[in-house]
Amino acid sequence: MLSAAHSAYRFSNTWTGTITIVLFVIFFVAQAFRIPSGSMKDSLLVGDHLFAKKFAYGISTPHLPFLEIPLIPGTDGHLIDGAEPKRGDIVIFRYPNNQQMHYVKRCVALPGDELFIENKILYLHPREGNEYAAKAFPGYELITIDGKVWVKDPYTKEHPGIHHDDHIVQDGLMPMEIFNFAPIQVPEKQYFMMGDNRDHSNDSRFWGAVPYGLIEGTPWFVYFSLDANYEVRWDRIGKTPTDLEQKEPLSRSVAERIKEDNEAANKHELY
Repeated sequence: MLSAAHSAYRFSNTWTGTITIVLFVIFFVAQAFRIPSGSMKDSLLVGDHLFAKKFAYGISTPHLPFLEIPLIPGTDGHLIDGAEPKRGDIVIFRYPNNQQMHYVKRCVALPGDELFIENKILYLHPREGNEYAAKAFPGYELITIDGKVWVKDPYTKEHPGIHHDDHIVQDGLMPMEIFNFAPIQVPEKQYFMMGDNRDHSNDSRFWGAVPYGLIEGTPWFVYFSLDANYEVRWDRIGKTPTDLEQKEPLSRSVAERIKEDNEAANKHELY
């Protein structure tokens, strides 16, 4: 027993052992990311550096760091399936249109759920049916259309970071388009993702639901954070997304936020 422990200790002190341990952690336990855009404000901010919990929804296929090449080709994206994301979870996943990029958004609908958007407001009909909608979303406005109960603007009470811009026209910019779409049903084993900064997020509204195989994990905690002036946000370090879901005053202009969201991003960044 002691001999095995001693051998393991000696191995961990070699370059091979160190690299093996680091790769194991990156592949299966935690991976570091930086937030380069404002799509998840006010829950996650530009300049947040966080660790992702890689095992939250099963074990995803390992990818070669930086090159993002799968080490085990031919899988559906997961080595071991696990729990599915819950409604309202913040989820890290590979962008369906470019799987070398990671995105972070909030899961707003599960497989079988129905949803539509009218005047930028999300309406949800959960797959469990009408009674569940009333029970699972207390305090939310419910509307009935053709016998189906829809929850208006779900998740906004529990997650105050979800918001729209207060002003459609500001700083001489063109009016922002009012985004609508008719009711759809989320396909099997896919999840509908939206950014909390609803008017400045590239998400499932534009490119569809995310297959389960592309889901990598969930934000764990912020280990470092810098604001636009390169000053450390000490009050965010060590906090989980749940801890950080405080409403930040949206005092900056729309133009500044759009510029921020369009900054060039590097590998291991979450959009």
